Amino acid sequence: MNTRVPTDAVTTDFLQAFGDAWNRHDIEALMAAMADDCEFHAVAGPELLGKSFIGRDAVRAGFELAWQTFPDAAWLNPVHFVSGERGVTESTFAGTKADGTRIEARMVDIFTFRDGKIAVKNAFRKDRPPVVTV
Repeated sequence: MNTRVPTDAVTTDFLQAFGDAWNRHDIEALMAAMADDCEFHAVAGPELLGKSFIGRDAVRAGFELAWQTFPDAAWLNPVHFVSGERGVTESTFAGTKADGTRIEARMVDIFTFRDGKIAVKNAFRKDRPPVVTV
């Protein structure tokens, strides 16, 4: 019996559920959506792709780092599309660092899918100055 899930099983509903898990800060749901040999390329870092996290343990740590850096992190007003083995989510990232610095900027995640899971999550965000709150 073939238990592989075809790549075309990934839908915009799948990406919405993935985004909902980010907003719940639900690491188990996020990791359930990731392939065993997953990669996450964060919005910032010293490498060409930002900071790269390769493998399940590293990706988990990278995802959790987002919530450690921005405890109130939220991804708002998402728009998703899927085309074959690739997909995109565009959203507004909003979060406040411990020092009070507030970030609000449009961003995209570009996904590569394999066997019905996310193999690569590559994140990009507008380089907008911190939002001044009064």
